[in-house]
Amino acid sequence: MRPVLIALLLACVVTPAHAASIDGSQIGLIWGLPFAGILLSIALMPLLAPHFWHHHYGKVAAAWGAAFLIPFAAIFGVGAAGNEVAFVLVDEYIPFIVLLLALYTTGGGVLLRGTLVGTPLTNTAILAVGTILASMMGTTGASMLLIRPLLRANADRTRKVHSFVFFIFLVSNIGGSLTPIGDPPLYLGFLKGVSFFWPTIHLFLPFAVCAVVLLGIYFLLDSWLYAKEPVKPGFEGARVRLSIEGWVNVGLILVVVFGVLLQGIWSPGTTTVLGQTVGIERLVAIAIFLGVTAVSMLLTSKTLREANGFTWGAMAEVAKLFAAIFLCMGPVIAILKAGPAGAMAPLVALTSDGAGAPIPWVYFWLTGALSSFLDNAPTYLVFFNLAGGDPQFLMTQGAATLAAISAGAVFMGANTYIGNAPNFMVKAIVEENGVRMPSFFGYFAWACLFLVPLFVLCTFLFFI
Repeated sequence: MRPVLIALLLACVVTPAHAASIDGSQIGLIWGLPFAGILLSIALMPLLAPHFWHHHYGKVAAAWGAAFLIPFAAIFGVGAAGNEVAFVLVDEYIPFIVLLLALYTTGGGVLLRGTLVGTPLTNTAILAVGTILASMMGTTGASMLLIRPLLRANADRTRKVHSFVFFIFLVSNIGGSLTPIGDPPLYLGFLKGVSFFWPTIHLFLPFAVCAVVLLGIYFLLDSWLYAKEPVKPGFEGARVRLSIEGWVNVGLILVVVFGVLLQGIWSPGTTTVLGQTVGIERLVAIAIFLGVTAVSMLLTSKTLREANGFTWGAMAEVAKLFAAIFLCMGPVIAILKAGPAGAMAPLVALTSDGAGAPIPWVYFWLTGALSSFLDNAPTYLVFFNLAGGDPQFLMTQGAATLAAISAGAVFMGANTYIGNAPNFMVKAIVEENGVRMPSFFGYFAWACLFLVPLFVLCTFLFFI
């Protein structure tokens, strides 16, 4: 039985698929309640019932998934519900989780050894390097590569939570804005026909402003908090020169990047899986990701992973929670896709002026606000299609609108823990290492304090 299940999962791990079974023009906002429920559970239960949440978050997630699926099956039929589950699996969840698994496994197999002391200069350098690497190896890959060195560097500091918050801001989000490899929304744009280096050219200035401002603020904040340390972090004995172990995983990360690019440049045809039309190149890419994961586990020593503090806890938490998130957000995305015919028509109407011309700054904030709470990849696609969906037009006459959509999806994914998958993963890894991260609303407060004013500045500089 197990080989059959594995084969079925392998068959399902592909994108894109045909339209989901939910007609967004035929449903009301009440169908978004399960999605609101899973978000509130993530936000409140770790505060109100931490012991219960820690041991039963998977069951809570499953309950909210059932709260959407059972009424949907009762009203629209079991066939429609089954098709919706197949769509979520094929188009969204399994591709997302398998790519994340490959990057998590390979990133956790690269060990940076050497003397790292969490001074403001060292910490800022780690964040800066991660911000640059994020567009080369993805926000997930860069986050998994550097979060553990940052943890070790600051192990002796009493004031360090801010470092991990800014790490999420920069490495897990804003750093991925320059290439389709960097963040899933830009990758979907690449698959739709946006050229590979279009984001590099058109998002470089917004990226540079955000990165420089945040790194500068972080350095000043960390310097102030470092001065308050009762005992300055240090090291005993001789300095150990920085070195990297696990080079095979660096090579495997490049293979993952190849798998991502493959899906945008090779189109051998399509097939049907679970009633969904899928590209054969997607199947090949997913096979690559699964193969990379297996090779990484086989070739990386247990000693190295233990030295890196590698565990499966963070991956399991993300897998369980995002399964419910993807399922429950389906009605919300469908209503948005319905545009003027959907229950969010007044919101959609804000994107154009009286003459029907797009308003870039509105696209920036609407895409960003929804990307903060919905998955930023499908949100990007919703507004990409709302803006016309023609990549040639959007890359030229509509460049301001496409830049606004792209920046909104990537930048504002940093506003909450669920805005982008690496955010939640970094939080889980940091807490596994005994550091208490801000609550859902606590982190959102950090974002409101440091990110929202910066995004207002970007609005006036680039999108008006």
